[in-house]
Amino acid sequence: MDSGAMWMRIKAHRWAYTLSILATLSVGILIGTVISYGVKGKEGQKSDATPLTLPSPQQMSNTFSQIAKQLEPSVVNINTESTIKNVHRRRGQNPDDDDSGGGGMDDFFNHFFGGPGGQGGSGDGAIRERSLGSGVIVDPKGYIVTNRHVVEKADRIRVRFEDDPPGVQHDAKVVGTDQETDLAVIKVDLDRALPAAKMGNSDSMQVGDWVLAVGSPFGLSETVTAGIVSAKGRDIVPGRQFQTFIQTDAAINPGNSGGPLVNMNGEVIGINTAILSETNAYAGVGFALPSKTVVDVYNQLTGPEHRVSRGSIGIQFDAVENPAITRVYGAGSGVTVSSVVAGSPADQAGLKVGDTITSVDSHKVSKGTELVADIASRKPGSKVTLGFLRNGKPQEASVTIADRAKLFAARLGDDQENGDESAPKQSKFGVTVRKVTPEMADRLDMPVGKGVIVQDVKPGSFAEDVNLGRGDIVLEVNKQAVNSEEEFAKIESSLKSGQDVVFLVRSRGSTRQDGTIFLAGTLP
Repeated sequence: MDSGAMWMRIKAHRWAYTLSILATLSVGILIGTVISYGVKGKEGQKSDATPLTLPSPQQMSNTFSQIAKQLEPSVVNINTESTIKNVHRRRGQNPDDDDSGGGGMDDFFNHFFGGPGGQGGSGDGAIRERSLGSGVIVDPKGYIVTNRHVVEKADRIRVRFEDDPPGVQHDAKVVGTDQETDLAVIKVDLDRALPAAKMGNSDSMQVGDWVLAVGSPFGLSETVTAGIVSAKGRDIVPGRQFQTFIQTDAAINPGNSGGPLVNMNGEVIGINTAILSETNAYAGVGFALPSKTVVDVYNQLTGPEHRVSRGSIGIQFDAVENPAITRVYGAGSGVTVSSVVAGSPADQAGLKVGDTITSVDSHKVSKGTELVADIASRKPGSKVTLGFLRNGKPQEASVTIADRAKLFAARLGDDQENGDESAPKQSKFGVTVRKVTPEMADRLDMPVGKGVIVQDVKPGSFAEDVNLGRGDIVLEVNKQAVNSEEEFAKIESSLKSGQDVVFLVRSRGSTRQDGTIFLAGTLP
């Protein structure tokens, strides 16, 4: 084929190639246009979805940490030492006991005081117990709120602050306690102001609100746990009408008692008091006394009398509300009396079992808690007018309010009511003494009727500081002979803080008349 013919052939096919390419491009453009239109059509549709936003991941943790930093300086660790009496041991169970049978002076001393001697005993087989708790500073002057059971019957109370070096503790004294609410106020005397926590109003708390618990569980000071208010108005102790708790799932363990429960404003809205657990450890259910109760009790305990005064008329009623009772005895509403204390104001006013109290000074009462709250808030000696129903007929009676603690002393078990007046009294020296009996004197080869024997020494006391010990015989105090408990107490009461005190003592175990020593110090 010549070149001309070839060129003509290529030229003829070129148009076919061109048309083919153009057709392909046209189809591609058409498909792209349809797809693009579909996408644009979907994008143009308006969405009703609200865009999601993320809160700052630091917000919640910052709130908790800020509250912890604010409260921790106000929360203290409380260490107590107490004597547990009537603990009897068999011989051989105490390292001080000697199974050889040759106890010597130990046997002699145990014969008179009923238990092993030494620093661990108190004359009746007693041992010393140490325990830990928490407290919260509520006044820069050193006033601290805690639980009564933390400091109850403690021989020595010591407090450790957050900024104290290891091993440093401060002695505290009890200002007052209240058995009904299990609250106590103690005080530490320092020459500086202490960081006090701010009190909040427990009535403002709602179920579901965040709370923090601060304290020393198992002795681990400055521990912070978080939770919510699980419930309010919990009554967990039968017969304790003034213990209505805030329930929380913030972790509370032994040692947390007396520490604060705080809200998200860093305010104390409760004092951690109890847990519900089968293992005596955290089980998700803890209880705190509301700050409303705490403030009322604190103000009375720090008052002139250092005790809580509550009014009472001397009646009892069914703790569990039962509408059937009031329907049978009354009109379906009110508090039906189930018991009247003999000689009480209610008895003197003529109230009887079966009467249903419906009002106090014309203010309607429908629940027992309302009646108790009203009467308890009134001062003993004041008068109220009770409205009540008897056999369906309305009546009134004027009743004089009595002091609840005195009226129910036997049931409450107040220490001052049930104390043993025959028990030896403990002096401010920190010792308990008894007269040396003729039998003791004969065994010790000393004149009859001379001296007093030390039965117990309080830990941390002045007597312990000057090394006066259990079993020592005190013959003189500041050159004055002491031959009885009364003489010892009289001399002790005449001494004041800052005075020098010198004991002439025959040490325990000495059977020589010349085996006396001086023990001396300055009374704090």
